[in-house]
Amino acid sequence: MEKKLFTVDERVRWSAVDKAGIIFYGAYVRFFELAEMELFRAAGVPYAEVFDRFSIWLPRAHLQSDFHYPSRLDDELRVAAYFTRFGTSSLQINFDILHLEAGKLAVSGHEVLVCTTQDTLRPQPLPEELRALLSPYLMSVEEARAKLRAPD
Repeated sequence: MEKKLFTVDERVRWSAVDKAGIIFYGAYVRFFELAEMELFRAAGVPYAEVFDRFSIWLPRAHLQSDFHYPSRLDDELRVAAYFTRFGTSSLQINFDILHLEAGKLAVSGHEVLVCTTQDTLRPQPLPEELRALLSPYLMSVEEARAKLRAPD
């Protein structure tokens, strides 16, 4: 099975920058969310369907970001999203944001999502069908950055 790297291009918007014109660090979460939602759609299971189709929630248990290169108003960024781990009841989705003009990694980050029941929010196993749909996007950080052509 060929491993797929999901990417989406987006520009830094006015609402995301501070007075110096540099993106505010918290604004990167919006880029993560955009890439995550579109990755699920590309995998054939849009978020609008995930929760009803599998009767689960996927709340975030962890979010981490590292900032490598500043992005400014109207800079074009390529946001990559891919999975690095499927656990029994959790998954880790990674994000690499490439500053296109500079050709540099601007931000790297990851989230851990926990599969829970909808009524009690207790962890439960990831549905096998969901795991199968997402598995083409499972790869190591090194594999993803090679596909993105991002420096380590």
